[in-house]
Amino acid sequence: MSSSTTAAKPVINNRDMLLLKGYITAKDDDRRHGLNATTLLIDLTHSNLIQKHIEIRFDKSDRLLDIKHKIHQKTGTAPHFQTLQLKCSGESIMEIDAQNESYDQYKLGYFFGDELANCGLEVHCVDTNPLSGSSNGQYEDTSLVQKYRMSDTAYDQRKGTLRDWGREQREKDADFTLAKHAQEHREKCEAKREFKLGNFPLPYGYVVDSTGKEIVRGDEPDHDDLMKNKKKNQQQTTAQKENTTGSEFGESSVGGISLGSRCQVQPGSRRGNISYVGAVPELDDTPESYWVGVTYDEPVGKTDGSATNKTTEHKTQYFEAMPGYASFVRGRNVEVGDFPELDLFGEDTDSDSDEDEL
Repeated sequence: MSSSTTAAKPVINNRDMLLLKGYITAKDDDRRHGLNATTLLIDLTHSNLIQKHIEIRFDKSDRLLDIKHKIHQKTGTAPHFQTLQLKCSGESIMEIDAQNESYDQYKLGYFFGDELANCGLEVHCVDTNPLSGSSNGQYEDTSLVQKYRMSDTAYDQRKGTLRDWGREQREKDADFTLAKHAQEHREKCEAKREFKLGNFPLPYGYVVDSTGKEIVRGDEPDHDDLMKNKKKNQQQTTAQKENTTGSEFGESSVGGISLGSRCQVQPGSRRGNISYVGAVPELDDTPESYWVGVTYDEPVGKTDGSATNKTTEHKTQYFEAMPGYASFVRGRNVEVGDFPELDLFGEDTDSDSDEDEL
């Protein structure tokens, strides 16, 4: 992006963002904002149910019978079993008996006039059916549901189950147990993983077969062999770590990154200033491992410029930033250059997290 193109776009600062937020949320306290003048928001509640149906939309031209049908649809209580209590802000304004059908064709505007439209409207249904399916928590209390439990005898007689498979294996090998099988499976999976990573010798006595593509169980090594292999694996791991640190996270990884420089951090093309370059023992105890502390233009970071030791919970402040405006990232994720503040209304950016950021 050229500097001339960027300069043509307005830069949105914190004051502008606060004004924009105020404009967007200005009508949040007005429940009827954006609604038609004849629209009613009515809460539907039920005597036998905990659940509430909040702010169901009706029109003043709808009939009371329409509310009864809606209650029947949502609760299962038929209209002729509904005693309705019409309320406003929790106060009862009228009660209509279940057997009284004379109001069914009355429009809702008759009950809820303009002076009541802005208060909390509620129609509470008292279920008068003595055999109602919703009584005593039948629709909501899961503890009333009879759970299916299979007896051990019935499970033993089933074919194709884990227990049945275990019996078949014990017929082939008297020493077979499910616990032993699970352990061997875990060991083989770990050996396969080490084989794919190229880490040798393989653990748990596994070796590469004649094809060079699969691993098989070899002779079980004795205790001395195990200790030698363990020591060798530790040496290989240490060498790999030192090699990785030196090449990927060492001093060369932050070459050309200087304090105060403008930068762009990936992923997300987040822009800001370089505020720290060096080791961060709280994040990585290897002295040769370098991190870059960035203060972002927007709250897209993870810290306030500090790092906390997870073991001792000791906090070290490496640079000052507002909470959420800073992060420690690896040098490979940082590009230094002429990166002015971005226009918030410009192109969308990728905000995926990255494992090299803390």
